[in-house]
Amino acid sequence: MGKSVLVLLLLASTAWAADTQVTRNIPYAGNDSRRQQLDIYAPKDAKNLPVVVWLHGGGWRRGDKLLVQSKPQAFTSQGYVFVSINYRFVPQHEMNDLATDVATAIKWVHANIAQHGGSPETIFVGGHSAGAHLSALVCSDESYLKAQGLSLDNIAGCFPVDTATYDATKLIKFLDRANSSRTELYTNAFGDTAESQTKYSPITHIKQGTKYPPFLLLHVAARPDATLMSNAFAKAVNDAGGEAEAFAAKGKDHGSINKDLGTPGDEPTKAVFKFLKRHIVKTEQD
Repeated sequence: MGKSVLVLLLLASTAWAADTQVTRNIPYAGNDSRRQQLDIYAPKDAKNLPVVVWLHGGGWRRGDKLLVQSKPQAFTSQGYVFVSINYRFVPQHEMNDLATDVATAIKWVHANIAQHGGSPETIFVGGHSAGAHLSALVCSDESYLKAQGLSLDNIAGCFPVDTATYDATKLIKFLDRANSSRTELYTNAFGDTAESQTKYSPITHIKQGTKYPPFLLLHVAARPDATLMSNAFAKAVNDAGGEAEAFAAKGKDHGSINKDLGTPGDEPTKAVFKFLKRHIVKTEQD
């Protein structure tokens, strides 16, 4: 991403910052790499508020934590601390590194967010596209959080936004048969082998006997692959004794479901806030 684009994004994101405390470029992995930094947006005088950790999209190979559109303002105005993170990219790094970055950022949030007005006991995770996949992976394969001294119990809920990669193995097989130009995008991210594709598919890790965070799986109603995968993942979680709901967003495409999230009157936004509110109450009761 060029410097001029970053400057414009910064200017746009500070236009509404009068009632919001914005802290940028916090290293979460013990180094100064921009790919392992996060930004925090918190209501002024925030104290013990629920937290949303957001993962940008970009095909696992591009994107930036500044690409948040209306989300910070929407969430802070509703009483949330909003955290937008960067993570490393393929093909320079493997998917394992990307998921490790997400878990490491969550660990940092859990340990430090109280200093920014957030509650470490109420952390939600969401993301769009590649970020949706990574949020679902880290919230289903507990090994990433365990490596950071955390567990799935530390996640109050997960709301991935429009991904078709809950089962990357099945998706890549289908694309191969269809001779799709999209195959390379997914094999670059998930690898060429069934073993690695299965390992990084969130649905692989849904099993009886594990307590998963609740899921809200938003997807574009007119997108067959995301619809099929979201419904299959929701069924797997529910069949395993967890809680998951697939929400079909009508009148959206892959870009607008993300761009519009946080805007007034947006139906997916309403669904997200309803989901968050329901599970904040449950967390407080627990």
